[in-house]
Amino acid sequence: MLGFKVLTLLAQETMQLDITITDSPSPESLDLIASGLDAFNLDAAGYADRRELAVLVTDPQTGKVLGGLTGRTSLGMLFIDLFYLPAELRGQDLGSRILAAAEDEARRRGCCSGLLYTISFQAPDFYVKQGWRVFGEIPCEPAGTRRVFFSKDLLAS
Repeated sequence: MLGFKVLTLLAQETMQLDITITDSPSPESLDLIASGLDAFNLDAAGYADRRELAVLVTDPQTGKVLGGLTGRTSLGMLFIDLFYLPAELRGQDLGSRILAAAEDEARRRGCCSGLLYTISFQAPDFYVKQGWRVFGEIPCEPAGTRRVFFSKDLLAS
């Protein structure tokens, strides 16, 4: 576990605060941050509607998850975080169906647009074929690759 004190701050000269970096935050910590952001959004926007979203591919015989997509919806936007299919399931239109299912669910939740990024060696051409539009690229590791950022108008499709 990566976890160490980075900085001690004096806030309002009465409270000492620690900033910690970790690669394994507790579920309670994640919940506190999400709940705090939801409360802030509720105050600012009048509603807070963040919900997790997953489209899973499962083996009907075993019930085992083989791949799929994870993300969330919030304040009218679909965010796709991770999308994976094993090599033996690619090239069968399954990826297109998974992405379409996520987009359809996002529309049902009131989303009008979507956002995702991929790496240049992953699947940028796939997303273009699905109607997603590149709006930015940033060089990343390994050398010669880049993060490719996409958006999609979910109401136009």
